[in-house]
Amino acid sequence: MSKVLLINGSPHTRGCTAAALEEMIKVFHSEGVETELVNIGNKAIRGCISCGSCEKSGKCVFDDAVNEVAPKFEAADGLVIGSPVYYGSPNGTLLSFLDRLFYSTSFSKHFKIGAAVVSCRRGGNTASFDVLNKYFTISSMPVASSTYWNQVHGFTAEDVKKDLEGLQTMRNLARNMAFLIRSVADAREKYGLPALERGSFTSFPDGK
Repeated sequence: MSKVLLINGSPHTRGCTAAALEEMIKVFHSEGVETELVNIGNKAIRGCISCGSCEKSGKCVFDDAVNEVAPKFEAADGLVIGSPVYYGSPNGTLLSFLDRLFYSTSFSKHFKIGAAVVSCRRGGNTASFDVLNKYFTISSMPVASSTYWNQVHGFTAEDVKKDLEGLQTMRNLARNMAFLIRSVADAREKYGLPALERGSFTSFPDGK
């Protein structure tokens, strides 16, 4: 069975972001996709200190939620990242978590399907959406799309439930993501995944 891991970056486990993710979860289950929801927005998670320890050990030197979630991410066929908008950007705790999760894990993320979801009262949604999508596009992860940018509006979870277009966007996103996961699985069987080149690394040590 296909599996999607959902990360809630909000400190409110029953808040606006959760309402959006729950709408997706209902569709995933109807599509036969297994889900797991992890709440990290209310945890103490520090940022990366660029120590390089993970290159030797295969895990982050700070043994917290990042190392707990890493094997769940490896086992998943898709990843949904949800965040509230704070000052026109995703939650800082979530960004620290994602920086370390993506950098410290050496397993292939090639063709895992990614989707970002943001919730806001009013503004900052598309800027936050763009930040989250960059984790996917640097990792060879196809990005699932919907019928609008993946966002919901509201100050409370009850407000979000009144955002009918936002909820519709979440449902369409989940359906599209489930379809892409199945499509990748079929194509992997038939063609194999595209080869990845890894040899070149741009640097200019001589200042040229």
